[in-house]
Amino acid sequence: MGVPGLVAATLGLHERYGTLGRAPVMAPAIRLAEDGFPLTRKNCEFIAKARPQLAHSAEAERTFLARGESPRPGSLLVQKDLASTLRAMAEGGAEALYRGPMARAIASALEARGGWITEADLAAYQPTWGTPLAVAFRGHEVSVPPPPTNAIQSLQTLQLLEGFDLRGFGHNSIDYLHHFIEAVKVASADRVGLDVLRADAPIAGLLSPPYAAERRRLIDPRRAGVSGGERWASDRLAGEILPGRPADVEPDFPRGAVADRVTDFAREHTTHFAVADGEGTVVTVTQTLGSPFGSGVMVPGTGLLLNNLLMWADLDPASPAVLRGGAPMQTRMAPTQVFRDGAFVLSIGTPGSYGILQTTPQMLLNVLEFGLDVQEAIEAPRIRIYRDRLVDVEGRVPAEIREGLAARGHQINVIDDWSWVVGGGQGIRRDPESGALQGGADPRRDGYALAI
Repeated sequence: MGVPGLVAATLGLHERYGTLGRAPVMAPAIRLAEDGFPLTRKNCEFIAKARPQLAHSAEAERTFLARGESPRPGSLLVQKDLASTLRAMAEGGAEALYRGPMARAIASALEARGGWITEADLAAYQPTWGTPLAVAFRGHEVSVPPPPTNAIQSLQTLQLLEGFDLRGFGHNSIDYLHHFIEAVKVASADRVGLDVLRADAPIAGLLSPPYAAERRRLIDPRRAGVSGGERWASDRLAGEILPGRPADVEPDFPRGAVADRVTDFAREHTTHFAVADGEGTVVTVTQTLGSPFGSGVMVPGTGLLLNNLLMWADLDPASPAVLRGGAPMQTRMAPTQVFRDGAFVLSIGTPGSYGILQTTPQMLLNVLEFGLDVQEAIEAPRIRIYRDRLVDVEGRVPAEIREGLAARGHQINVIDDWSWVVGGGQGIRRDPESGALQGGADPRRDGYALAI
């Protein structure tokens, strides 16, 4: 487990930019925890699949598996311990979690299990404030959080693709999807090989147009290249891809994913939301516990589930993402804001582990390149790229498109028409003429677009 960061981040954001006090802001959440809320079908599906994870603590089982049974849609989830914890935070702020009785309860619960987090670790934790990374794309400014997120991969994917006539290819055509797949392979290889936490990490160079032009030459327009996958592993090819490699040589992207496909349920418990107010402030947030219900460890008396995010670190000392005590964790989250001439255009993001870095640019391109509205952009069929030439493709992509991709060497795996494997996007778009805000929500998971 890593030190919990969401409370410090959220309350720090509220302290700096909020216009209401903590108590009225948190009152609805406290009420839902105290009185309960009706579970959706997707809630119940995730709880049922997470039974092994919830078995890691009796408190978690009692909370989510009443009488040892999986809940049914429409039943109420009541979390009175969590309501008490939220009240303490409303009154005392982040200090209520990171110092005092609650911090002692967290440290004690982990000490009893051989965990590493201490009261001192909790007390020392502070949120960091960074400058967003941004690139230009078709006259827009696309902004994402800086490291320790890996959102740089989304930006590089866009830069690689800006050199192609995507609109001329046609939306989700063979040519368009092929070039998208190959761009993701190049951007993923660069991200896997880069330690983004280094003070001298060459991020500006990686996002520069000249570098994108060099890397773009690795994309063969007629043949699928080899992907090294989403994660570092010791069996990667020696050396890096050489810029300017002859077009008749198959591009060998660095090898080395821990798993060929991460469609397993065991890596998905991330949430994305976007909110805008009448004064023009837009907030886009992606947060995660890691696996469903995190570590499955609920701290007694608090209602708090702890994360298991160290699964995103490596033990191989050669890996740029090697586990280092005291260091921030690299994360896959990529909440994105788009501006044009300084004015807000789009907020979009998704859960999905490493797939976040592929789903996000697909949704962005649907809006910025193909002119879809935000709901259409989220609903459009999606793909996900893995190691070697393996690609998951939603079944709504026509058979002739899938066959055309296979003819270029892609190994096509057809997934559900509306698959949670390719994320659950949520977004807000500002109409360029009327200024009206339009919301979009993904039917692949629980999500709603609401105006109040």
